[in-house]
Parts: sequence; structure tokens; C-alpha cells
Amino acid sequence: MDSASVDEKLDAIIIGWGKGGKTLAGTLARAGQRVAIIEQSSQMYGGTCINIGCVPTKALIHDAESRDGAGYDPQIFQAAVDRRDKLTAMMRAKNFSMLDELDSVLVVNGTAAFTGPKSIKVNAGSEEQELSAETIIINTGALPAVPEIDGAQIGGRVHDSTTIQHAPLPKTLAVVGGGYVGIEFASMFAQFGSKVTVLDRGSRALSKEDADVAAEVQGCLEDAGAEIISSASVRSISQDEHGATVSYEREGEVHRLQSDAVLIALGRVPNTAGLGLEAAGVRTGSRGEIVVDEFLATSAPGIYAVGDANGGPQFTYISLDDHRVLANRLLGDGSRSTKDRVAVPYTIFTTPPLARVGLSEKQAAKQGLDTRIAVKKVAEIAAMPRPKIVGDPRGIIKFVVDARSDGILGAALMHVDSQEVINLVALAMRQRIGAAELRDQIFTHPSSTEALNEVLGQLG
Repeated sequence: MDSASVDEKLDAIIIGWGKGGKTLAGTLARAGQRVAIIEQSSQMYGGTCINIGCVPTKALIHDAESRDGAGYDPQIFQAAVDRRDKLTAMMRAKNFSMLDELDSVLVVNGTAAFTGPKSIKVNAGSEEQELSAETIIINTGALPAVPEIDGAQIGGRVHDSTTIQHAPLPKTLAVVGGGYVGIEFASMFAQFGSKVTVLDRGSRALSKEDADVAAEVQGCLEDAGAEIISSASVRSISQDEHGATVSYEREGEVHRLQSDAVLIALGRVPNTAGLGLEAAGVRTGSRGEIVVDEFLATSAPGIYAVGDANGGPQFTYISLDDHRVLANRLLGDGSRSTKDRVAVPYTIFTTPPLARVGLSEKQAAKQGLDTRIAVKKVAEIAAMPRPKIVGDPRGIIKFVVDARSDGILGAALMHVDSQEVINLVALAMRQRIGAAELRDQIFTHPSSTEALNEVLGQLG
């Protein structure tokens, strides 16, 4: 693989080394195409997931859970960060080698911008490079959102989900945002011994979840020592050498929360600024997301967008499925599309983790669906000894089932191993396996999966 100049014809250019992009690069190269993949940082080979997202944060969460309630200790946190860094370095090197071994893949380091519908300029500091291809795939991912709050700019004691992974362990931490990212980090830092306070502008944290499920998550956070303040509208953030102060309004009164550090956790936005999309005729939406059709094609012929940049669900496995859709369009019969996706699960890695798929009870009711609900606290499930065996019987299991067809409309699982069990439930939904049939399956013992026998048994 050559990383210098490009004089030969390229079949495809991929901007960004995330899951969808790197997998497409390999797929197209093995199909005989000459592919260039552009990445602005050698520290991001492999993309967000393995470098600053899924993998490193879950490594930190694992180490936090292993402490089993021990107090504040910056050295233990630093040891966890060191392990995190070794893991990401190993995975980054592996991701690079997977493309490096393919002679028809060219890695170009630098920042890309369109100069026309089929042309890209790559800026690598003192050098610039012009590339062109008939097929261009944008895979630039997403960035943490920075709100229009005075003092919320990242720097010093104010962090986003990336920078806080290498910050000193704060004795006190203010988390702005009670969504999935904020709650996950709150759980982690509380277990590392930080005194965590979550400021959420909604009436309750995890507002997209049913109230009983969200309450279970909040209870586990409180067990770890974290506090959630709801209906808190943050007005400003200030910092000095002694700490940071978050001013927020709640019930008409202004309050001030002092902490060693502040985490801004208000979601992520597509990373599309600076790409020169207007030069290519690529249309974007209100959040900067690249508008695509069900085959991931943009408004410009021959240009596609995969992963978080296209505004879809921000999951690595969705980016991987984007690869399948686009590979089928470029190399196959073009029959596959994003409309094929049903029952896409997700997990929030609190302790224990919360995994969800499909509709919640609230969402089903809003759609006017006739449902039956099966719900049970994990501690009360007799046929589920595994959480008790590993010492954490907290959590809840909830199923939403169509009253007429017995089809599973959705499920929320918060318990040990839920990140694994949810995949079985999602598969059952995709294959139209009804609640009664899933209830009567034979599962190993002792496992977390066998809880489905008892919980779904409530439906008769």
C-alpha cells in the first residue's frame, strides 16, 4: 500500500475510517477495485468506536465495576486509563493492518474537502493532494454536541465524552444532560469514587424510556452515590484554578453547583462541517446530517454517506449494516436497503446495563396499539439465578406484546447480561417469533436468558 502521491485511476474514495468505511474499503478492494481511504488522524484508524467510543468507554466501565464500591482513588483510575490506551492502540494497529495488507487500498492522511462532484482535495499540513473517483463515500462520523451555553466550550475543567477519558479523576463531577451518554458516564464515574451530580432539563432522566424502567436505572445510579436533578436548565458554566461552577434554573430559582469538572453530554451531531459539500452538490439537513435515500445515495450522483454522518441511528452496528446496503448497491443487485431494518436493539452500559429493542409501553400506547405487558423485577424472578450468582440481582424485565397477534412489539431488559439477551429478543422479533413461542424455548441454566420463560409466562 502506497501512502504517497496518486497518479493512477481510483475507483472509489472513502472519507473516514469508521466501521462502515473501513469495511467497504476492504470489500471493494477484494472485488478488484482501487480504493483510497482518507483519515485526518492516524490516532483514529478504525474510527470512533475503537478509539474514543464504544470499546474504550466499556473498558473503563468494566474496571469501574470491578472496584465493587471502593472509594475515590486516582491511581486506580489512571491504571484503568492505561489499560484502555493499550487496548485501543492494539485495535488501531489491527485495523490499519487489515487494509495495509491489501495492495489495492491506498491510505491518505489528511483533511478532505470536495472541490467538485468527483474530486477531493486532501490537506496534510504543508502538502495538498488532489484525488478523483466516480464513487465517493462519506464516512466522517459524529462529534459531541456543544450547546449554546455561556462557558460550555470544551477546555480546562469542561469536558466532552472524549476529553474526560484522559482527565484527572474528579472528586466531584457535574454532568450536563440526563440522556444515554450522560447516564452511562455518571454510572461509571460514580463507581470510580467521584461524587456525581446529573443536571437534566427534562422532568426525569432517560425520558424516552418508560417511567418504571427509568426509575430502575435511577435507583442503581443512586446506589452508586450519584444524584440526578431533574427540570434543571443550565444557564452558564464558569471555571478557575479551584474548580467549576454550573449555574442552573429550577422551579424559578437559580442554583449553583460547584465541582472539579463538568461533562457536557447532550448528544452528538454529524461531523460534516468543512467537507465542502456544497461544491459537490450534496444536500444536508438541519443538524448538518447528509440527506440520503434508502440506498444511502446523496443528492449528488455517485456520492454516498454511511454511518453517523447520514443522520441515522448512531451505532457502530448500523454503520456496519450501511456497508452491507451500499456494497449490495455497488457490487450486487441493489435490492438491499435501510428499510429492511427492523428491531434494532441498543444498550446503555450502566451497572447493570439497560438494553432495549422496539416499542416501549408508552410508545405503543401513543400509537393506539392493543397490548399486553409482562414485567417483573429481576430480584423476584425465581428462574433467573445468574444475577444472584454474580452478586447483582437488580434490574427489571419488561415486554410489550401485541394483544391480538402475540407478536413482540418491544422489550426493555435491565440486568446482568442484558446486552447479550437483547439480541435474542431482537432476532425473535425479526423472525416473527411470538411471545408464547419465545416463552417456551429451552435455554441453558443458570443463565440470564432463562428469565424469558418466567417473565413471558405471565402472559399465559
